[in-house]
Amino acid sequence: MTTMLKKLLLTVLFVVPAFASAAQPLDKEVERFIREVAARHHFKAPALRKTLREARFQPSIIRAITTPATIRPWTEYYPPFLTTSRIEGGVQFWRDHEAGLARAEREFGVAPEIIVATIGVETFYGRNTGRYRVLDALVTLAFDYPRRAEFFRGELEQYLLLARESGFDPLSLKGSYAGAMGLGQFIPSSYRRYAVDFDGDGRIDLWQASDAIGSAANYYREYGWQHGAPVVLRAGAFDNTQQFLQREIKPQTTLAEFQSALVTVRETLPAGTLATLFTLEAEDGLQYWLGLNNFYVITRYNRSVFYAMTVHLLGQEILRRR
Repeated sequence: MTTMLKKLLLTVLFVVPAFASAAQPLDKEVERFIREVAARHHFKAPALRKTLREARFQPSIIRAITTPATIRPWTEYYPPFLTTSRIEGGVQFWRDHEAGLARAEREFGVAPEIIVATIGVETFYGRNTGRYRVLDALVTLAFDYPRRAEFFRGELEQYLLLARESGFDPLSLKGSYAGAMGLGQFIPSSYRRYAVDFDGDGRIDLWQASDAIGSAANYYREYGWQHGAPVVLRAGAFDNTQQFLQREIKPQTTLAEFQSALVTVRETLPAGTLATLFTLEAEDGLQYWLGLNNFYVITRYNRSVFYAMTVHLLGQEILRRR
């Protein structure tokens, strides 16, 4: 079957009005998903079938996920997140939610500038929370993106559970092309696992700033954020670069080992502190950095060195201008 024919058939499956007809058979993979989820979680299969018939295949989602921003060079990736408007927006967001951010730091141990910068990078402080129906995004990726179909079928399952638990219509929410939701862009599994009712109103609403702040802080805490610890260290150039250059994002080499290889570290920390070496191709040439535990924790939010570094830099600029 040609790719074009496959796309045509998928378009018929997900878009045309006949898809909503009770007589129209669903794709066999969708039917298998319905049977498995119904059996695991005591859903009624006809209700699931009715919901999934409402999903719409979105070709633009496939285009978006195959061309993520992180494939751009560093010098193109970070500038849009470090504009004056985004920094000033972060300063204002901090002012508007100072009490909640201070409480999040007390309860979860996460620095306010990291929470603010995360929300700033993800959605520009809530201005851009996504235009796709979450159901459309997850169904499109679950059944027409083979490379990560298993992951997104899991997220679709989590989303259906979240909708049932929270009592909302699964057709009602909008988010990113990857099905992420709210100010902090939580995917459904993270929503169910880490989101908190930080304002105590009896429901979790990640489109509301207080819950988004508490939930981001809880997420970082659960992944091991160390209060008061640095995120990165600038390192000097040295001869044995390839020996240490980022094999994994997770820190595995002690500062003592780096220093024994003549790596210049510009701050004093305990010799046993673990770090990972990475480089950034900046405007003034190649930069060497050591990512510490908190850097790794930020990459659990988004598994990208560029993302983690941008959150750190934005946070530092917001902190400096407060």
